[in-house]
Amino acid sequence: MFRHTSTLAAIVLFFTGTVSAQQAPVWLTLNEDFFDSFLNAVFNNFAPPQFSIAAVVGSPDDAVNSRFFGFANSAGSHDGSCGESISILRENSGVRTAVRFRGGKVYVPLAFSGSYRAPLVGCLEFAGWAESNLTLEFERESGRLIGRITVANVVLDGTRGVGGTMVARMLKSSIDRRLNPIEILRLDSLSFNVPVQNGGSLRMKASDVRPEFGERSLNVRINYTFEKN
Repeated sequence: MFRHTSTLAAIVLFFTGTVSAQQAPVWLTLNEDFFDSFLNAVFNNFAPPQFSIAAVVGSPDDAVNSRFFGFANSAGSHDGSCGESISILRENSGVRTAVRFRGGKVYVPLAFSGSYRAPLVGCLEFAGWAESNLTLEFERESGRLIGRITVANVVLDGTRGVGGTMVARMLKSSIDRRLNPIEILRLDSLSFNVPVQNGGSLRMKASDVRPEFGERSLNVRINYTFEKN
């Protein structure tokens, strides 16, 4: 009886060790310097990201409120020259568009400028920066790590915050329609084959992603399983 029990325990330990050996985590660290370099490359090589707000503006109180916002007024711009869009800038008012990690949260200050045509007023130009947050979520069904930007507050140049509520609404709606959700990683793009002897290969298959926040960095734990290919 004792011998049979010992044999069974040895078999269980063997298979447990085998399964553990075929799984392993890999850590990917993305720090603030990485995101700064990435944003520099984006703004140096491409036009600033731009979102149309033409479909966002138009609530009944927009025309009335716009008269008191203190925006620079290019009055009478009804010739189609009004852009009616928001552009994300690298920097404005001493604030740089960036990704910052603080206390287990992701903060995304967004510098911007834009314009829209207000009824009875004309083309209104504005600029400033937005306090935004980024939340991360792993979609197991699609195998994606995604992020969503939420605009918390808008500070406009020269208006002492007046008009920020409406611009925040426009900016949030534009980001939700055109940017969110942001795809950060896909499991299928993280999987790859590793050649072994005799012409075979092992498939390193990314099976799960778990984001964790470190000191000024995002640490992504990628769980891999090894399969004969």
